[in-house]
Amino acid sequence: MKLAFLASRNGSAFRAAVEAVGRGRLAADVVLLASNTAKAPALDFARERGVPCKVIPTAADPAAGDRALADALAASGADWVVLSGYLRRIGPAVLARFPDRILNIHPGPLPAFGGEGMYGRRVHEAVIAAGVPASEVTIHLVDGEYDHGRVLGRWPVPVAAGDTPEALEQRVTALEPEVMTRTLIALAEGRLEGFQAS
Repeated sequence: MKLAFLASRNGSAFRAAVEAVGRGRLAADVVLLASNTAKAPALDFARERGVPCKVIPTAADPAAGDRALADALAASGADWVVLSGYLRRIGPAVLARFPDRILNIHPGPLPAFGGEGMYGRRVHEAVIAAGVPASEVTIHLVDGEYDHGRVLGRWPVPVAAGDTPEALEQRVTALEPEVMTRTLIALAEGRLEGFQAS
């Protein structure tokens, strides 16, 4: 299984997957890390580990960036694309090249706490404001809408009495790399259908 990752910042799920491959825990090849910004720390990690990387800006000309990203992902030979803190919307060219082959991790229950603008601390603020007993780390397929694709796995994160958005965010963020790694292991082993990360 060949994996390409997209990251705009640290790429914690990308780092965890590379480590899991190195330890023999994940039977996969990481064939590309692409970022929309040259400042992403994930690029330094990729270079240190010998993972091919590309910077493909998408802000100035989203359509051209989408096509360039689709071409780079296809040229890498990737079977799957994994978003690891990628802060740009996936465009139609990438979606067309990788239908039902793009994974994202979301820091809350879907569909209730997803959609445009629902990322980072905003998700945790909304979860606490709603008074639900638990949040989730959610793995889903990416389609043309924000946080809309089919959910593949969920990992519950209880909301404690008196929880703050910051505290909940820390607990959820700490789990995300392992949840994605377990999802990728299940995918590599052919057990993804009905997979629950917990």
